[in-house]
Amino acid sequence: MRLELIKRSAPAPAMRFLSPLLGLFLALIAGAIMFSALGKAPDRALYAFFIEPISEMWSVHELLIKAAPLILMGAGLCICFQSNNWNIGAEGQMIVGAIFGAALPILLPDVQNFLILPLMLIFGIMGGMLYGFIPALLKAKFKTNEILTSLMLVYVAQMLLDWIVRGPWRNPEGLNFPESRRFHEWARIPEMMPADGRANWGFVIAIVVAIALGVMLAKSLKGFEVKVIGTSPKAAQFAGFDAKKMIFFSFLLAGGCAGLAGIIEVAGATGQLRPTVSPGYGFTAIIVAYLGRLNPIGAIVAGLVLALTYLGGEAAQISLGLSDKIARVFQGLILFFVLACDTLILYKIRLSFGAAQKGAA
Repeated sequence: MRLELIKRSAPAPAMRFLSPLLGLFLALIAGAIMFSALGKAPDRALYAFFIEPISEMWSVHELLIKAAPLILMGAGLCICFQSNNWNIGAEGQMIVGAIFGAALPILLPDVQNFLILPLMLIFGIMGGMLYGFIPALLKAKFKTNEILTSLMLVYVAQMLLDWIVRGPWRNPEGLNFPESRRFHEWARIPEMMPADGRANWGFVIAIVVAIALGVMLAKSLKGFEVKVIGTSPKAAQFAGFDAKKMIFFSFLLAGGCAGLAGIIEVAGATGQLRPTVSPGYGFTAIIVAYLGRLNPIGAIVAGLVLALTYLGGEAAQISLGLSDKIARVFQGLILFFVLACDTLILYKIRLSFGAAQKGAA
């Protein structure tokens, strides 16, 4: 006896849109069971995880801060994944983008004018694109598995950042702490409503980029090319679309989005380089892309949901005494159930008894 997945002839169109909601609902049920096993009241735990973090205005601001990089990277990964290119290294591209963008206020602290911040954003995008170019080149020229190369480059970027902030870029006035000098005012992204919280215009940039990518994917020839190459490489070849050029396009676009997310993170909420730029946003962005149905517009909503899991994890530490790893567990549950629902919508499970029937015969 064995299990087989049989492709459904006509999946229900409505279920394609309901699948993420069903996956979230199942993740909540699994989370309630998990909290019960940990000896916590499920209703109190879920309230602390999903409602309490957004009950005050300052916490809503924190939600927007955490959502901005997730939306940016999730939107970029939507394009990458739809073109059948598996960029798992957005975390590293975000870090390199932060390093490139932070070079201006760190190396040229006396240059303070209105051009600094736009240049930092451009440098951040360039850094992310450059780092995304490496796995793209290896795949296009040597057919190297991009999952492995992009993932391994994450650890290279993390070690590079750690060395820089502990070595050449360490703040000489920072009492030997591993961090760079604080960015001056011209190198900081302005806050939207300083009286209420720390949320900055980086969130608006993320929304604009996600919408622009969504329009490109839905309305432009390049978006059509992305979809055709991802779903039917042979049809794309007959149509004259170049799969190798698409590798570079998708990786550079996703890398640029990740690099922009990196510089927005350090020029916004952080205000300096530290040994850790991201708590794992690049990997969480993979969940954002799938929860958003590989649609950049959907990544906006998905980014807010996943940002809430980070805030909820922090709130659960305080109010319930749980480990900070609980947020990662919830993120994993969401990804598992969303992918499982997608699979069961496209395929049906069948038990095969072929071997037993042959033996009986």
